[in-house]
Amino acid sequence: MSEDPDSCGITIDLELRDPAWTGLQRAVERARLAARAALVAAPEAAHLPRPLELSLVLADDAFVRRLNRDYRGQDKPTNVLAFASLDAAPPSPLAPCGATGAPLLLGDVVVARETLEREAGEAGRALADHLSHLVVHGVLHLLGYAHEADAEAARMEALEIEILTGLGIADPYGTNQAGEPARTAAVES
Repeated sequence: MSEDPDSCGITIDLELRDPAWTGLQRAVERARLAARAALVAAPEAAHLPRPLELSLVLADDAFVRRLNRDYRGQDKPTNVLAFASLDAAPPSPLAPCGATGAPLLLGDVVVARETLEREAGEAGRALADHLSHLVVHGVLHLLGYAHEADAEAARMEALEIEILTGLGIADPYGTNQAGEPARTAAVES
């Protein structure tokens, strides 16, 4: 099978830091698809040099809590953390598909399983759908998106909805299966 030309030169490394993720294989595969979809859809990613790489870490609450405490000063688990490697503009122009050389390392997206499961249950969402949302959210953070101000949050949410819709996933900021507002499943990062 040939690679989608829009995603050419994108490598997504996956690390399962919590053995419980192995029983959630469908969700894990959807996480990879979500990361790739975010990298293909985000306008900022179109100008990144290829090859490029990101790391997706599927962990437990204890691991994410340590990271959140050590790097953000918040001693509690959270649903997703993003650690970007890029501080400024990418170092070189877009290379053609098939280019070789060291990949541009975008950073790491780390998801906490227990928090993910709890939030998905509370919001009445499928676990794989909520995981996809958190991965898309984390990848957008790696690309420089933020949600501190209302305008930037609206821009980020709109792109998340567009990407998730392309994956066949309902608007996570709309309503849950019970018809109630789904804001309880919002990402915390």
